[in-house]
Amino acid sequence: MRSTAGSTAPTGTAARPDPAGRLRRFSTAERMVHRATGYLMLVCLVSAACLYLGPLAQLVGRRHLMVTLHEWSGISLPLPFLLGLFSHEFRADLHRLNRFAVYDRQWLRAARRRLTAPGARPAGKFNAGQKLYAGWIAGAVLVMMFTGLLMWFMGLLPLISRTSAIFVHDLLAWAITFVLIGHLRKAYEDPEARLGMRTGYVSRSWAERYHSRWLREEHTGSAADTTDKV
Repeated sequence: MRSTAGSTAPTGTAARPDPAGRLRRFSTAERMVHRATGYLMLVCLVSAACLYLGPLAQLVGRRHLMVTLHEWSGISLPLPFLLGLFSHEFRADLHRLNRFAVYDRQWLRAARRRLTAPGARPAGKFNAGQKLYAGWIAGAVLVMMFTGLLMWFMGLLPLISRTSAIFVHDLLAWAITFVLIGHLRKAYEDPEARLGMRTGYVSRSWAERYHSRWLREEHTGSAADTTDKV
């Protein structure tokens, strides 16, 4: 049976009622994908630090274990994403992240001018900064995997030297570290956003303030987030 406007579950299926005054922002599958990816990224970065930074390497020791953890956590990073593709909600949010609307340009202009008023930064379910971050981190992970495999299997592409692969891998690792620090700082500044990722629900007032276009989409039951795409 078809679902009713604004809902994500087919009509007639058992669904847990939303808490009073709160909106369902992320499904269980989406939160599991985010959590598993975060844990894998953390293991990858910590193990890399134990290999790359001399004082930390001496303190931890067990280099072979750190190498194994780094290699397998890195190669496993796409797995949560691939498993998440079985979720309808996850695929729908990927579609939103992949669409850049006219009002996203307004959000970026306001960010450049350091305008913090919610009215100056219109956003759908995801704002322009989150869309850019998602696209950048996805591309960075793919490049890191590619260069990591070149370092792991040295004869994979003889035309690319191991030195070149190490240089790109290390440079991008530092870039990812700084971008992730910025991501964590933004999350720390927004407790409601963290609550939404932890429980799946956010307050209606928060959504009206920071993601009003998403509320319009929920009310109409259509992809309003993508109607004004560039």
